[in-house]
Amino acid sequence: MPDASPLQEDTTRRIADSFAKQAFMTTLGARLLHVRPGEIEIDLPVSAHLTQQHGFVHAGAVASIADSAAGYAALTTMPAGVGVLTAEFKINLLAPAAGERLLAKGKVIKAGRTLTLAMAEVFAISGGPPKLCAMLTATCMAITGREGVSD
Repeated sequence: MPDASPLQEDTTRRIADSFAKQAFMTTLGARLLHVRPGEIEIDLPVSAHLTQQHGFVHAGAVASIADSAAGYAALTTMPAGVGVLTAEFKINLLAPAAGERLLAKGKVIKAGRTLTLAMAEVFAISGGPPKLCAMLTATCMAITGREGVSD
């Protein structure tokens, strides 16, 4: 269970700065909405450049925001100077990703020093209640001493 105390301001800033460096998230149009201990929310406005041949958001875009939500949730549990990389993930596409926007909610299931298990749910949002359209589980590994990983 994630700690209910607020994240330290430097951890929140570190995650926001890291997210801002992800050119692919910028290309998709994704935005980091909320950062809490063990939890992250990423918003993706739906637009035509994200769709596949049937007009739904492409599974690659859905998987990308889900992976980032799970990975950043894992990063909230790491000390300064430690980053994370996804070692593996599995995604279930439960319903077509269609709506005005998608919301990926990442959550840590079990944090460890080396490996962290996280998950993400992706919801399609239109006028009615959010519809669960994808679920991802990920194993994230802690990394240190590598280029791009800093305090």
